[in-house]
Amino acid sequence: MSNEVLSKFSLAGKTCIVTGASRGLGKTIAIALGQAGANVAAVARSEQALEETADVIKSFGQCAVAVRCNLRESQSIEAMVDRVLSEFGKIDVLVNNAGGGDFKPLVEMSDDQWHRIIDLNLSATFRVCRAVGPHMIKRRRGKVINMSSMYGLIGEKNVTAYCASKGAVIQFTRALALEWAEHNIAVNVLAPGYMYTERTSSVFDNPEIGARLIERIPMGRVGQPDDLGPLLVYLASDASDFMTGSVIVIDGGQTAA
Repeated sequence: MSNEVLSKFSLAGKTCIVTGASRGLGKTIAIALGQAGANVAAVARSEQALEETADVIKSFGQCAVAVRCNLRESQSIEAMVDRVLSEFGKIDVLVNNAGGGDFKPLVEMSDDQWHRIIDLNLSATFRVCRAVGPHMIKRRRGKVINMSSMYGLIGEKNVTAYCASKGAVIQFTRALALEWAEHNIAVNVLAPGYMYTERTSSVFDNPEIGARLIERIPMGRVGQPDDLGPLLVYLASDASDFMTGSVIVIDGGQTAA
């Protein structure tokens, strides 16, 4: 592979924001972007864990800042964006990774529980895009990567709010990609399948439950956070400049079955 091709994957000189970067997939994504040469703003509510993420990125010789932010509050998001611009002067890449959900039958879910999941997975993505968008539009340059899930494409019982919110993230991404294409801003969405993280380890380490879930995956294994890193680097890099409005599934073949 020529240096010309490889150079398109470099993130040297780029500034990336990653939400939910204190642990799990967000931490892995932030570190992968740093390894590819990016300066990274690691964003979440847990400041101590964020500092650990930032320290790993700094060990590669890149600049990194930990920014505490409540993604449910527009004022907190605007302050976060101002901090990143103050530190780095620009924002090239936004990864909306923060999210979550509850395993609960619909009839047992309260209004507050429903709204919390929709707000965390969908509305927070909207708020951060709205805050970062004017800067990218002014520069006529940017990459936005929104995190959905294979459950944004297929259904699953007892996670209705999660499925609904992640499906909405896909439609949000498609619409925003069309809206921002004229400004040379690419907006894509990643839909991972089962991933082994701190939050899911107890499930997949359970011999009975884990084995039953892995049986659903044609490739016969659960995904690892490191499986996502190279794909995020591609989406953040110049190599993906002609890609926008795309839904990329990384699930070991589960949604193809």
